[in-house]
Amino acid sequence: MKNEKMKNRDLNVLWHPCTQMKDHETLPLIPIKKAHGIYLEDFEGNRYIDAISSWWVNMFGHTNSYINEKIKEQLESLEHVILAGFTHEQVVKLSERLVKLTPPHLDKCFYSDNGSSAVEVALKMSFHAHLNDGITKPLFVSLKNSYHGETIGALSVGDVELYKDTYAPLLLETIQTQVPKDMSEESALNSAVAFETLCEQRADEISAIILEPLIQGAGYMHMYNPLFLVRVREICTKYNVHLIADEVMVGFGRTGELFASQKAGISPDFLVLSKGLTGGYLPLSVVLTSNEIYAKFYCDYNKHKAFLHSHSYTGNALACAAANATLDIFENENIIEKNRELSSYMAQKLQKFEKLSNVKEIRQTGMVAVVELQGYEPQERIGLKVYRYGLKHGVLLRPLGHIVYFMPPYIITKEEIDIMMDCAYDALKSL
Repeated sequence: MKNEKMKNRDLNVLWHPCTQMKDHETLPLIPIKKAHGIYLEDFEGNRYIDAISSWWVNMFGHTNSYINEKIKEQLESLEHVILAGFTHEQVVKLSERLVKLTPPHLDKCFYSDNGSSAVEVALKMSFHAHLNDGITKPLFVSLKNSYHGETIGALSVGDVELYKDTYAPLLLETIQTQVPKDMSEESALNSAVAFETLCEQRADEISAIILEPLIQGAGYMHMYNPLFLVRVREICTKYNVHLIADEVMVGFGRTGELFASQKAGISPDFLVLSKGLTGGYLPLSVVLTSNEIYAKFYCDYNKHKAFLHSHSYTGNALACAAANATLDIFENENIIEKNRELSSYMAQKLQKFEKLSNVKEIRQTGMVAVVELQGYEPQERIGLKVYRYGLKHGVLLRPLGHIVYFMPPYIITKEEIDIMMDCAYDALKSL
């Protein structure tokens, strides 16, 4: 009854993201009263395993006692201050740590408050850096099937029609180059050749290529080989094209290293981070770049040369405190090694899905495991059926169409992995 009352109050006043609201005439809206660890709990005591880390943000569980405490401590001294002309301990400490932890030559941090905004920062900064060198490069390249957010610039460089097609008249002109078709080295090299051919023809117009290293998140969790990143880095250097690594989803341990770029041993010109940055607690994002890029904007006052971009909550002290607490956990608890053990166990559990006739492929990179279905038309909304089944059996699964994926918080146990993946298996078996 309490669930129903909260649901009705919600539907009177809310418009939910990425949702066809008419679905909620029949689809249960789940009001969450509290959460702890990997579990969400509604107003009637029903619990759900958060198998998707609440849209890929939660690293170390809900209401984590350590992160809670660090935010409370910060709340007693400073909640927020303008970052233009002022600074504070938490943002300085976080920046020092990120510069140390990320790939080489990423020396400066520029903050905003969500992944899409950070992508906008990187795009503008890349274009403006070339402009300060006296070169106008108006075009950006991205990979086919890519997703980088839903603000205008971020949407422009994406290539998932579900999000992009409606707004096509509003978008910037961009170029898409082929993404490796699978995880083989051969497809990585073939796609790198295609990108180099494009650079040979149009590098004088191309400011940067932006890509999601190793895993295309909203692009149906498509995965590719690190060799592609190695070659793209070489090509970008050769043709004076910036490389923007959008690690909003894959950063902070999802791929088996702290940052996906590290799996390829590359340093991008711009590294975009958000989501797991604060452990899933508060909105925060950051773009890291080099001293070389930074120097192009460093001058006596010149409104055309300065990077005049700002967000009200840039470098928020509470969010930075959550981020520092998150990094503490990474440093103190050997998380990357523990994740490798968990991902190995997930890989074992994933194998049995191959036996189902409606499964086209299984794939995995680190703590992201995927089951791709076949034989269904989009109008069947097969993902919605899996979602309903999961809720009925206490697991939050939110497929991307015909793609069922697992991206749980890092504190999940092997026993909880069993429950999560067995639920999905039973759901697919029942279709």
